[in-house]
Amino acid sequence: MQQTQPILIPPYLKPGDQIAIVATARKISVEEIQPAIAEIEQRGFKVVTGNTIGAEDRQFAGDDKLRAADLQQFLDDEVTKAIFCARGGYGSVRLVDHLDFTAFKQHPKWIAGYSDITVLHSHIVKNFGVATLHSTMPINFVGNTADSLNSLFDALTGSLKGYKVDSHRLNNSGQTSGRLVGGNLSILYSIGGSVSDIDTAGKILFIEDLDEYLYHIDRMLMQLNRSGKLSGLAGLVVGGMTDMNDNTIPYGKTAEEIIKEHIDPYNIPLAFGFPAGHVSDNRALYLGRDIQFSVSAESTEIKFL
Repeated sequence: MQQTQPILIPPYLKPGDQIAIVATARKISVEEIQPAIAEIEQRGFKVVTGNTIGAEDRQFAGDDKLRAADLQQFLDDEVTKAIFCARGGYGSVRLVDHLDFTAFKQHPKWIAGYSDITVLHSHIVKNFGVATLHSTMPINFVGNTADSLNSLFDALTGSLKGYKVDSHRLNNSGQTSGRLVGGNLSILYSIGGSVSDIDTAGKILFIEDLDEYLYHIDRMLMQLNRSGKLSGLAGLVVGGMTDMNDNTIPYGKTAEEIIKEHIDPYNIPLAFGFPAGHVSDNRALYLGRDIQFSVSAESTEIKFL
């Protein structure tokens, strides 16, 4: 495993700890958030909601200034032990350069979410060396599987040790270890070359996506490949490639086949169909944590080290 800078693990939560819910991207109503609040409280935690819950500015949960201030107050608040991003959509990238992580570095906490929240994961892991949590979000709680919700709270309390899932016919077998990075492929593509861009050298990359055209999956993989982000990988984990689209003239390959074509030349462990991303069974993953990654003809296994 390539040597990398030490990663800081935020304190795990205990019963009674405070979790904040904020909306960094698309708007969400007070009513939509109620099932998640009930779930979090039922599991023994206190919930506070930010000023962005119920706020509206076009498609956003309030304007950029409000959303940045809302997230900032909980980044700074020592009582809050985790921040759940309420939903994805689009908009978190509009905030990231206006946030001050000084207090967060001194008193780190878990940032949880997926999809559009990938920009926060990547920015925090790369620039501040703090682990984050790729997980379901409050808007999705009502449609999540029990395993998905349990994995989120297991991760928050430190009891999540890893996963073992069935293998996929396109997998490439092998075993490796390295730091887990990544998230939504479209977001990773969009932040390429920025201060939030991920470092993939010696890392194990996780990707997932939703509602993309197949040719654009190839375009994004071409960008990752040409920028050197695939050649140095230790392994690749692929989550849900959900609701893919095709043109009138078909592309001719599935999303999984496109990914495999780009990865096969590097002869690294590759696993498809991992239960994470835009799927109901969206299992939590620690980003920034070192993992052991094993792929065989029978199963895919991830162990958090």
